[in-house]
Amino acid sequence: MPQAGGENGSGQQRQSTADRRTSILHALWRSSFARRRLGPRRDTDSHPAATDWFSPQWLATAILILLLSSADALLTLELVSRGATEINPFMDPLVRGSGHGFAYWKLGLTAFGVVILTMLARFRILGGIAVGNILYVVLCGYLVLVGYELWLLGKLAS
Repeated sequence: MPQAGGENGSGQQRQSTADRRTSILHALWRSSFARRRLGPRRDTDSHPAATDWFSPQWLATAILILLLSSADALLTLELVSRGATEINPFMDPLVRGSGHGFAYWKLGLTAFGVVILTMLARFRILGGIAVGNILYVVLCGYLVLVGYELWLLGKLAS
C-alpha cells in the first residue's frame, strides 16, 4: 500500500502524474477507445452496470429512434394544425396547447425508454428474447408511423 508522501512500499518515491480525472476530453477519449470491461466481470454479475461499453449498433439505433420520434412530434403537430385529431388520450391535451409540452413529454419519455432499453440490451426476457430486440421493434414502429404520417400529410395536401 502506498505511503503518505508519495512513497510506495519499497521506499522509492512514486512519480507524480497528472490526475486523469482533470481532463474531460482525455477521459472521454480513453473511455471510448480503451474500454475496461466489455461484459460482466463474473458469471454472477447480472446488473446492467456490470459493463462500461455497449455495442455501436445500440447507439445508432437509439439515435435513429430519437430522430424519428422528433419527426413524429413535428408531423403530429402539423397534422393537428391541419385538422387531424390525436388518438392518444394522454397526449391529446398536450397537443391542443402550444405543442411545447407535447414535444417535451414525448421526447423525454422516448429518451428515457431508449436509455433503459439500451442498458438492458443484453438481458433476456420471456424465455430468451434479448431486450435489444425491443429497440429494433421500436425503430421499425417509428419508421411505419412516420411513413403513415407523411402519407396522411400528402393526402391532406391534395
